[in-house]
Amino acid sequence: MNSKALPCQVNNQQVGVYECEIHVKFRLVEEKSLLSDRDQLLQVLLDALIGDSDDFVETLHTTVKAVEISEFKASPRMRRQLMRLRNFTENAQ
Repeated sequence: MNSKALPCQVNNQQVGVYECEIHVKFRLVEEKSLLSDRDQLLQVLLDALIGDSDDFVETLHTTVKAVEISEFKASPRMRRQLMRLRNFTENAQ
């Protein structure tokens, strides 16, 4: 999974912590050996869904839900990232 942050173009009021849930039902044409490695399968699926078009993946149903949560429910690592982002935007202004 790509962990690179989006370019910083937000102010403090627009930054928050969100719990996101994605349910995707799909059909996939792929080698059987890939199905035994969940992490690799997830990466291949995400790459296929993010790309413009993939003739080997057919999306049947997608549900996406994102809910803002208190930053105190986030892990210490995520809170540090949030503080860095806020400090960066304050210094950029």
